[in-house]
Amino acid sequence: MGLIPVFVLSVLFFVMMFGIGFILNMLMKTTWFPAYLFVIVILPVVVYSIWDRSAMTLLEHLSSFHIVDYLTGIAGLIGAVLSGWTIRKLRIGGYKMF
Repeated sequence: MGLIPVFVLSVLFFVMMFGIGFILNMLMKTTWFPAYLFVIVILPVVVYSIWDRSAMTLLEHLSSFHIVDYLTGIAGLIGAVLSGWTIRKLRIGGYKMF
């Protein structure tokens, strides 16, 4: 995969997770829920859903991912964590709606 599609994919996942995390933080009045949700629920569900359990073990499956897959996951995680950090800073700044 070329450099430009990888960059676009990473930016899209970052923006998507930041936006979803920001909205969840506003609605649920939490700070780090989206980051926990991403690590505990979303990543395992994605890995489990595309895993061919009859053909390979978990370690073989994880090693079959490419750098693009890991960059996308890391960009999503950074977006989720940054949304929590942003909400925390807005609350410290005195904004009551967040």
